[in-house]
Amino acid sequence: MKHLLSYQILIPLALLLGLAPFYPQPHLVEKVSLLMDGNLKRPIDIFDLAWHAWPFGLLIYRMGIDLWNRGNNA
Repeated sequence: MKHLLSYQILIPLALLLGLAPFYPQPHLVEKVSLLMDGNLKRPIDIFDLAWHAWPFGLLIYRMGIDLWNRGNNA
């Protein structure tokens, strides 16, 4: 499981899945703008936001663990 949370896997996954499709506008950007405008109401749009955002969530989780471990080992 540890190798699945490596940066070599998480960074490309976050960039590819989080920003796909690249043209005309990434889905994640589109869904976040809908969320900010209060127009993210359809269940498929909410699922789409979660689907494109989970790699970024895992990447932030991994970075938090590494920063926590770095602070405790100092």
